[in-house]
Amino acid sequence: MSASAVNGVFEYLEQNRQRAEGELFELLRIPSISADSKFAGDVRRAADWMVEHLNGFGLEAELHETEGHPIVYAETAPVAGAPVVLVYGHYDVQPPDPLDLWITPPFEPTVRDGKVFARGATDDKGQMLTHVKSVEAWLATNKKLPVQVKLLIEGEEEVGSEHLESFLASNIEKLACDCVVISDTSQFAPGVPAITYGLRGIAYYEIHLTGPNRDLHSGVFGGAVTNPVNALSDMLSTIVDDAGRIQIPGFYDEVAPLTEQEREEFGALPFDEAEYCKQLEVDGTTGEAGYSTLERRWTRPSFDVHGIWGGYQGEGEKTVLPSHAAAKFSFRLVPNQDPEKITANLRAWLEKHVPTGIKMEIVESHRAPGVVFSLDSPYLQAAADAIEIGFGNRPVFIREGGSIPIVSTFADKLGADVLLLGWGQNDDNLHSPNEKFSLADFHHGISASAALWDRLATAHQNTK
Repeated sequence: MSASAVNGVFEYLEQNRQRAEGELFELLRIPSISADSKFAGDVRRAADWMVEHLNGFGLEAELHETEGHPIVYAETAPVAGAPVVLVYGHYDVQPPDPLDLWITPPFEPTVRDGKVFARGATDDKGQMLTHVKSVEAWLATNKKLPVQVKLLIEGEEEVGSEHLESFLASNIEKLACDCVVISDTSQFAPGVPAITYGLRGIAYYEIHLTGPNRDLHSGVFGGAVTNPVNALSDMLSTIVDDAGRIQIPGFYDEVAPLTEQEREEFGALPFDEAEYCKQLEVDGTTGEAGYSTLERRWTRPSFDVHGIWGGYQGEGEKTVLPSHAAAKFSFRLVPNQDPEKITANLRAWLEKHVPTGIKMEIVESHRAPGVVFSLDSPYLQAAADAIEIGFGNRPVFIREGGSIPIVSTFADKLGADVLLLGWGQNDDNLHSPNEKFSLADFHHGISASAALWDRLATAHQNTK
């Protein structure tokens, strides 16, 4: 595309800033909480809003029904000799609880200090909409894009994308692309945009321990019958040692060591550990010995208990030896670790530590492998150029500790590079009360997305 074509896009975006914000606020007002069946109608309303909005600027959006919430799909016209880009995002949101911690209601978008506060502001309605608005700008000013863009927007990301994989398997040809763009991550810091090239995976479990056939009087039976809560605490404590190393046999067999280059690059990032601790109101960090905080968060496996219960939870005292205890826990995995192998070894480890008088049940929940992408991809370098145009600063390359399960599916099934381009900030409170998104970054993201289509087309030509 010519420079004048690109400039026309940016002029359009500048002229329509307020309208873009207003449309974001419209979408944020819809309580599309996929986890709660009471909001199923609102989730559908958000899908309908997306379809109407896409159709409103010239696309022919499709609403694909699933056994859960619908998937929205639209595409621009093919461009001969140019790459095909699949943009993935989601219109569903997390529950807003606890409501009493919100300064303003979660589904009444409120602007304070240049940021919009609402559930879904950064995860993922605001970030997803940046790509929609950039496509609109190209169509409004040039009638076509320099690449073909396919938009895939789902309503079940916050509940595990249960029906997305089957949709993908049934529509491989429809979704075929050269690269996938996802904006559901964060910048490294304010003024420091980032491209995420690796994610940790996850293996999630519940453990249930059953002891006596009923709750017992701890004075009468204590010391003679195994207490399931005591047993659970002891068993979970065996999983990780004092140096932060997970003790499951074979756990680290496939963990690749960090390269010296990666360690140097992570060490050069503007990370202030004291400020990090201050923001979290903790007096220090912990984790696997021999690694920095960033290395632990991004590139090393970890183990965490997410919830634990059993026995009496009410007010006052009850000297009970409980019949049952349970916990939810997970491992964050790094690339090459096999969740199936880890599950088998975990079962064997815990069975070895089950004390007399206790029956154990382990329930495996969701799993996803870790992923890492090559920094040599021409599409990734094109994205770096586009982000520099949109944000005014060259992005840094980082990994992230969280999991986006569909990322590995896209890479494997479509054979495409995946570009994780996050416009949010680490303190945007996604999944927490007072979620927010900087409106400046919303517009920077739209500009970066608009530049991306042009840069990807150029990169594709240069590889020929």
